Amino acid sequence: MGIALLGFTVIVAIVNLVCFIIVLIKLFAEEGAGKGILGLICGIYTFYWGWQNADRQNIRTVMTVWTVGVVLSLFSNFAARALA
Repeated sequence: MGIALLGFTVIVAIVNLVCFIIVLIKLFAEEGAGKGILGLICGIYTFYWGWQNADRQNIRTVMTVWTVGVVLSLFSNFAARALA
């Protein structure tokens, strides 16, 4: 059970990273280097900006996948702690 949970957590983390990079690229293109670097340093800003601009930047699907990934990541971390 632990190995499967670890594998699931790694897959979710990779999905989250890919979504972060996609939104970060859009952030750099739209807002410039200053806010792009802020988004690189502070991922929650990138997440917030992505939802604020999801329709305009055409990234609603990416943001939905990222949100589901964050929720699944939280659940898998709680499950891993419960099993430990």
